[in-house]
Amino acid sequence: MKKSSVRDSAFSVSGVLAFLLCSLSLLLALLGISGLFGTTPLAEGAGPGGTRSIQVGASYHNDVSLPMRDVPAWSNADLRRGGGRDANENPQIPYRHKDSSDPVVQNWHVSQHGFTAPNIPLPIRSFDGVGYPGVGCNCAPPDTNGAVGSTQYVQIVNEGYQVFSKATGSSVLGPNSISSVWSGFGGVCETGGKGDPVMLYDHLANRWLISQFAGSGSAVTDECVAISTTSDATGTYYRYGFHLGTNFFDYPHLSVWPDAYYMSMNVFNAAGTSYLGPQPFAFDRTKMLAGQPATFVSPVGPLGGSVDAFLPADLDGPTLPPAGAPNTFVGFPGQATNPNYTTYHFHVNFTTPTSSTFTTFANPPAAGYTALCPSTRACVPQNGVTSTNNLDGIGDRLMFRLAYRNFGDHESVVGTYSVSSGGVAGVRWFELRNVTSGPVTVYQQSTYQPDTTWRWLGSAAMDGQGNLAIGFSASSSSIKPQLRYAGRLATDPINTLGQGEAHLFDGTGSQSGSGNRWGDYSSLTVDPVDDTTFWFTSEYYSTTTSYSWRTRIGSFKLATGSPTPTPTPTATPTPTATPTPTPTATPTPTATPTPTPGSELIVNGALEGSISPWVLSGSGAFYTNNGTYPHGGTGYMYFGVNNSVSGQTYQQVTIPSTAAGTLTFWFNCSSSESATTAYDYMYVEVRSTTGTLLQTVATYSNKDKTTAGTYSQKSFSLAAYKGQTVRLQFRGTTDSSITTTFRVDDVSLK
Repeated sequence: MKKSSVRDSAFSVSGVLAFLLCSLSLLLALLGISGLFGTTPLAEGAGPGGTRSIQVGASYHNDVSLPMRDVPAWSNADLRRGGGRDANENPQIPYRHKDSSDPVVQNWHVSQHGFTAPNIPLPIRSFDGVGYPGVGCNCAPPDTNGAVGSTQYVQIVNEGYQVFSKATGSSVLGPNSISSVWSGFGGVCETGGKGDPVMLYDHLANRWLISQFAGSGSAVTDECVAISTTSDATGTYYRYGFHLGTNFFDYPHLSVWPDAYYMSMNVFNAAGTSYLGPQPFAFDRTKMLAGQPATFVSPVGPLGGSVDAFLPADLDGPTLPPAGAPNTFVGFPGQATNPNYTTYHFHVNFTTPTSSTFTTFANPPAAGYTALCPSTRACVPQNGVTSTNNLDGIGDRLMFRLAYRNFGDHESVVGTYSVSSGGVAGVRWFELRNVTSGPVTVYQQSTYQPDTTWRWLGSAAMDGQGNLAIGFSASSSSIKPQLRYAGRLATDPINTLGQGEAHLFDGTGSQSGSGNRWGDYSSLTVDPVDDTTFWFTSEYYSTTTSYSWRTRIGSFKLATGSPTPTPTPTATPTPTATPTPTPTATPTPTATPTPTPGSELIVNGALEGSISPWVLSGSGAFYTNNGTYPHGGTGYMYFGVNNSVSGQTYQQVTIPSTAAGTLTFWFNCSSSESATTAYDYMYVEVRSTTGTLLQTVATYSNKDKTTAGTYSQKSFSLAAYKGQTVRLQFRGTTDSSITTTFRVDDVSLK
């Protein structure tokens, strides 16, 4: 949501030059890209608003940054912003919802209904994130969110970010301003960043995505997106500036999908006084991962003021959506009659954008509810302050994220929004199933309101076992705002958070002033390494005052043992009316029992005699049949050796549906680099038969070095690609100094 952007109004030569450079860049992009903001009728279903036209936009500038660890934490633009101030009230989305009784409320604690309770584990880790001021924009709300990667957790707020060690919680970088990411980029991305930031971890490619919106003056017209070049969030980034149009583009939320980065926007007229509807966007992920000029496609424009805001599905877990599956957008159930989770399908085609479609796919019903503070907005009480300081309930939209997961026998998306229940705020959570292929069903939904505490600003996700967790804020006239989480195991009765609730962190202060704004959103993400650890972040106050918000980051688990997805058969389908029994829930709960290792799928995995049929290319990839350091026999492939090189070796392989999909290989790294900082890398990748990156299975660096010839066996599951033909690729890159050699031998896939 838009925050204020008070700036110096004095004439500035550097400001004029920046404006001219930005204008020239945009003009060149307009001249060089055919059909930029062109209009072409959609090939099929134009969406709810009738006939619409397609919008194709090009990045008006893209480049690669310096390493973030070498960039000053603040930019000149940050230093001109001034001190603490309220955020502008975000433009109002019209309320049409008609209140009705809530048939799915959980208005009791689990200990009261025969559960062994509460069973929810205590936090594993809890530490402070970015706090006021310390960032480029000393304003409220912080719009706290973050993501977890292989070794790091990165948190982002208005307008700063910080990188932490996942293992210790200690700071690795920052807090730095978001504008510093665009230092030297020029234009509004460097000088006109306005917040509403999003941080994502693309676990398929092991890359970070940083975004915020930008514009000049009070206008918000651009989206700035940066993709890390490696899995290290402190390194270099491919940077992009996209001009979306002349409307007011508010509340951007992005997601990761195999074919694109998807984004939803709430669009208003330029003055921010009239709601034009939500608008979907797709950014060319393949080009952006390679640092190439990229386009975005928006197949419909704003959908109209009668259409509720929506979110795109964000992929969790190692199993990809079905091949060619569209990204699913789900709408807030704010309709005046027959409220439903309107489900849209976005098929994007970057080669032929006119073939892109955005269509309504299903309308699964939402259970009745009462809207949370639809007229006052600020209705959530706090201890120790007057009602004039009540907090914004943000009850008119789905909360970040809409988390998607493919369990093999079904797909699930989970999300939350805030409602009024029992006179307080409650967290409505839901799970939709089979969203890409249909029939889309509401497998479960419930309002969590176990007592008289107000709970809102939730975020939901599922782990690899199908256990569901929700992080949220809690407050009342008797307590100061707190951070809590609740959860359910996949085997708990549906429509219940059967594991109870735990406190992540209890604030010791309440917010006064600051325009009643709170959070705007939070974020719950799942660790991509173990697929079981949840990471939650949101805001709190340590003292009762204005502006001095703090943020907290914490992790916890619901799962025990190693993740073996046993996706909830209809365990106790007693509660409520929208269960629509899940097809194939109980018939085949163990879809992967075929423990037979099967035959070898890799040809010449031992690399003896020749490299064939492996395909080798690039200046940094090699093969030897009489090398000094084989694992077995005499042949092996190796990467690096020289400075500033890259190269890859791949083999195309068909993985039968009956295979286990287990990849193993022997790996060795020797290096003259230190073992403390990563400079040279080797990636294990799964790509399509045309070379599109589908997943980075593993990343190694000089930090993994041992003595030359000392191999260790690596093992990974490629079960997600059963029934598909893919490329298994090993790829190496090195920097400009000090050598590293990566060796691979005895590759097997069964």
